Amino acid sequence: MKKIRIAVAGAGLIGRRHIELLQASAECELAAIVDPLPATAAFAESLGVPLYAELETLLAEQRPDGVILATPNHLHVEGALACVAHAVPTLIEKPVAHTLDEGKRLLAVAERAGAKLLVGHHRAHSAILEKAREVIAEGMLGNLVAVMGSALFYKPDDYFDAAPWRREAGGGPVLINMIHEIGNLRSLCGEIVAVQAQASSATRGFAVEDTVSISLRFASGALGTFLLSDTAACARSWEQTARENHDYPSYADEDCYVLAGTQGSLSIPSMRLKYYEQREQRSWWKPFETGVASLEEADPLARQLAHFCQVIRGEVQPRVTVRDGLRNLLIVEAISEAARTGQIVSTEQL
Repeated sequence: MKKIRIAVAGAGLIGRRHIELLQASAECELAAIVDPLPATAAFAESLGVPLYAELETLLAEQRPDGVILATPNHLHVEGALACVAHAVPTLIEKPVAHTLDEGKRLLAVAERAGAKLLVGHHRAHSAILEKAREVIAEGMLGNLVAVMGSALFYKPDDYFDAAPWRREAGGGPVLINMIHEIGNLRSLCGEIVAVQAQASSATRGFAVEDTVSISLRFASGALGTFLLSDTAACARSWEQTARENHDYPSYADEDCYVLAGTQGSLSIPSMRLKYYEQREQRSWWKPFETGVASLEEADPLARQLAHFCQVIRGEVQPRVTVRDGLRNLLIVEAISEAARTGQIVSTEQL
């Protein structure tokens, strides 16, 4: 089978990770790199691929089978619109847009054109979440009642020294980190219809939040709580428990989510189950049956690339659409609004 030719726009950290995966793939290959920085020239030459300073020039001179947009956030929409105009399937790194209005502009154009756009919420391709969805679908938990989640980790001082904007509004864990968690929770528990939150900057004293307590209401009626902090010396975060990104140390005795239903509970990512075999056995006086849902480790970014190839070939619809990516962004912005106003904020607008 002829390899699918994919260009990568943006040669930063995530762009280079996509390039590594393209080089390792048996079904696709790197067609070109788009990046305006002169230092990228030597990198592109070492890979034996052409380098373009602008995406429009690439699209005019050669039409790759697909494009991965790993550019800065504020360039995502314009880059995606250019690819839509040339009918080139595109993987847009998250967030899908830097503002809701820009995201809605892209959504309208993409849906009108029937464009093949996949948003890079790569955890949607996680083997852990896939297994968790199977457990839920099989009814082992019964009807979902509650979810407890956390993303507690410590960002070192040099993280902020390298990019001082991270100390200002918009640079905190709500807009940078919580969007990943929202995608996870929606895939597991269904749509989030309302949020409430409290934020604090007491630990670091920056203009931006460092810790947030969040309440969630799902369309099913289930409720959730989520603790988020980038100044907590704790391992209860996805990165430090899922073992999907080996750049982070991991701790097998920790979980970052617990889903509880009327029949049982599931801890993620350890996949530990506690459940009642029979409905009539349910009582806090009765012991649970216990077990661990088995799964195989897999790189969600590699699985996402394989899925993108299927999207390019027209074999499947994008797992994470522009509308999905926009809903994640909307909910994250609603959390910021709820923390600022102290009000319950509806997230049913989109």
